[in-house]
Amino acid sequence: MLFALASVWGGSFFFAEIALGEIGPFTLTFLRVSLAVPVLGAWLLWRRIRIPGTVSFWAGCCVMGALNNVIPFSLLFWGQNQMESGLAAILNGMTAIFAPIIAGAILKDEPLTRNKLMGAGVGLGGVMVIMGPGLIRGIDPSDLAQLAILGATISYAFASVWGRVGLSKARAEANAFGMLVCSAILSVPMMLWIEGAPSLTMSTGTWGALLALATVSTAMAYVLYFAILTSAGAANLMLVTLLVPAFAVALGAAFLAERMPPQVYIGFAIIALGLLITDGRLSRR
Repeated sequence: MLFALASVWGGSFFFAEIALGEIGPFTLTFLRVSLAVPVLGAWLLWRRIRIPGTVSFWAGCCVMGALNNVIPFSLLFWGQNQMESGLAAILNGMTAIFAPIIAGAILKDEPLTRNKLMGAGVGLGGVMVIMGPGLIRGIDPSDLAQLAILGATISYAFASVWGRVGLSKARAEANAFGMLVCSAILSVPMMLWIEGAPSLTMSTGTWGALLALATVSTAMAYVLYFAILTSAGAANLMLVTLLVPAFAVALGAAFLAERMPPQVYIGFAIIALGLLITDGRLSRR
């Protein structure tokens, strides 16, 4: 499931880059989550999955929507608008470092271990190898756009912990739907205040990117997200951020005939080593 989630999120940076050429980051956040709601709602109706009507469920969904969508999407899209998507993907990989630290501090059943930190660090090294030294040299701790993306990664890490604490009783699909509904509502004031009402007169390419981002990289992705969160925990879930850049490069090679340089294969191997270290079973043997 982790590899499947990485594959559907692998194209999100590409789709977002296309859409950001015509619309603003806060409008993109709103359209991404709001267009995903009817898609996931149709899936729930087809599967006859019940949505809880309790106050605690919807309150939990609102917190999750803010931490996992509204805050990080806005920061991520704004930051990506100021830099190359490859550098944004590298910084996004820092989620795998923050997640085990935050989960270890809050969740009793997910203690911070040496393997988790070592594995995340090695995996992040693999991401950097894939993206190449040119992008690494572009990292600047004083750059506001880069700080915005790091802020998004911290929000993602807290979201994964909140998902375990506040949304552990309902089914994965119900959690995903509730979170997206709340995200769409919460994103409206920021969008209207900063960028105004969205225009529907967009190019075919932008609409295609938005629909792909909403259907594949949001609705489908969050069903997988909550399923992994339930079965593997918050820290292991956030390892997906190490795999996303690798899948993004591999998808480009498979469908856009882009050439994969030798360091990509080396980076894949390093990420795989990081996942093995995190898992721990190989080292115990």
